[in-house]
Amino acid sequence: MKAKTLDRMFDAGEDITEHLDLSKARRVGNEAKRVNVDFPVWMVKSLDREAQRLGVARQSLIKLWLADRLEQTVASGKR
Repeated sequence: MKAKTLDRMFDAGEDITEHLDLSKARRVGNEAKRVNVDFPVWMVKSLDREAQRLGVARQSLIKLWLADRLEQTVASGKR
């Protein structure tokens, strides 16, 4: 099938999923990128206490908090 035909079907609201290989689908911009951050010991201990209280890993807690803060920043127009 030509791309123009697929585009036309999509634009018309037709279901095109049977023409796609979803096993190779990826969300753009959602790839992981490893970063290293040094925290003072008191901060790591506090993070660990909060993570344990919530029943999540330290890394998950940090990612959740950062995501929340970034969403707030974008929502307030400070970006």
